[in-house]
Parts: sequence; C-alpha cells; structure tokens
Amino acid sequence: MRLITVTWKRFKRNKLSVAGAITVIALMIIAILAPVIAPYEPTAIDINNVLSPPSSEHLFGTDDLGRDVLSRMIWGSRVSLRVGFVAVGIAITIGVIIGSIAGFYGGKVDAVLMRFVDIMLTFPTFFLILAVIAIMEPNISTIMIVIGVTGWMDVARLVRAEFLTLKERDFVLAAKVSGASNLRIIFRHILPNALSPVFVAATFGVAGAILVESGLSFLGLGVQPPNPSWGNILTAGKDNIEVAWWLSLYPGLAILITVLSYNLVGEGLRDALDPRLWETEEES
Repeated sequence: MRLITVTWKRFKRNKLSVAGAITVIALMIIAILAPVIAPYEPTAIDINNVLSPPSSEHLFGTDDLGRDVLSRMIWGSRVSLRVGFVAVGIAITIGVIIGSIAGFYGGKVDAVLMRFVDIMLTFPTFFLILAVIAIMEPNISTIMIVIGVTGWMDVARLVRAEFLTLKERDFVLAAKVSGASNLRIIFRHILPNALSPVFVAATFGVAGAILVESGLSFLGLGVQPPNPSWGNILTAGKDNIEVAWWLSLYPGLAILITVLSYNLVGEGLRDALDPRLWETEEES
C-alpha cells in the first residue's frame, strides 16, 4: 500500500501526466457508454445529408454516405481502445514469459532466447504486420493478435534485465534455500518486483497499438467498413479533403489526443516508479 500511495503522490506532481490520465479515463467512459451517448446509429445511411458540414443536427458533420461522424467516432473509440488493450495484453504475456525464463536461467537458455529476440527486432514491425494482414482476413481479431505477437520484444528485454538484477538478491536466495521451486521463485518472488517497467511499457504500447490500428484501417487493411474506426473515417476524409475538412480534422485530433495522453501517462509512471528518484527522496 505504501508503494501505491507514494507512487500516486509522485505521479500527481506531473500535471501533464494527470491531465493525460483524466483524458484516458474519459475516453474509456465514452467507449463504454457508446450505445447510450452516440446520437445516431454509426452505420445508418442518410442520402439526404451526404457530406453535410458540422451543424446542430450533426455536430461533427456527416460522411460521404450521410452517416453521422460523431457517432462513428464514439463507436470507433471502442475499436481503438480494444485493439490497444488486447494487443498489449498479448505482447506483455509473451514478453514476460520469455524475459522471465531468459533472465532467471541465464546461460544457454538466455543466449538462445535473446538471439530469437534480436532476430525478431530485425524485422520492420509495421511491414511485418502488413504482410500478415495481407495474407489473412483483415478484421479486428486478426489485428489485435498480429500487433500483440509482433510487439513483445521490448517487454522481454526489460523483464530479463530486471530478473538479472533481482535473482541475486537476498530474498531470492532465501527462497531457494527454503526449497521453493523455480516456478514459484519466478512468479511469486521475482516477477512482482520486476513489473514496474512493464507497466510503463504497457502504457506506451497501448498508444503504439492504436497508431498501428489506425494506420492499417486508413490503408484499408484494418477494420472494414461499415464498421467505424478512426482510421477508416480518415480514409473517407482523404477522398473528400477538398470539400469535407471535418472528416480529416476530427478523427485526426482524436488519434493525436489519445496517443499523446497515453504517452503522458507513461512518462508520469516512468518517473513515479524510478527507483533512483525513490532513493533521492529517502535521502532528502
């Protein structure tokens, strides 16, 4: 409890990070309440209101099929956040397992696993995702899995580095002497103390996954119409940029604000969980 209290105390000193956290929470609430707060059905076509500019009836205007842009953006927030959280969850699970095994056992196991990580890092991630999506059917489930499976390497390296430091601590040696199994030592004693950088990486990872999903949808390889996504709304904006500026402005701002907010939260967490700053505070 003291760790959580002190971390929050240090986190809230960074006003930008707090503002980012408030924005993230607001976006989550909007995504959860999308069926309630969206003024129109996101896929409802209205040929009498094609490319209507923002008005009291349609606050963010309409697209090339007369669909309400605000409603599509509200529902699109669900897609972006779902992709972000699920993809990062997959990446963290794989990264934590591989990093824990490599850092704990060391030697040949560490060498083999880290060389595999190095090989994975040589592939341009976005182009690897494009290649897989082009082969498989483009849908939200495929996107989440592919982003997660191609985004675990940094987490694995972070966890490995923490394990290499922690496995020589006295509490780990005491657990070994008491006869605890390797799995118990890894997941009960070491891993809980190695998760601080993982939380930070996860926050940045959500922002990155949202950007990747938006890029794929913009290219037509992500969420497929008529299902709404910030990326495919931008595609409609590109096709009508000269007559419908709102189709590019609003989803672009949504992506910018969301990614920026997660990055601000990540930076705040990184500072709040930095052990060197903890030591400085204790000395003062």
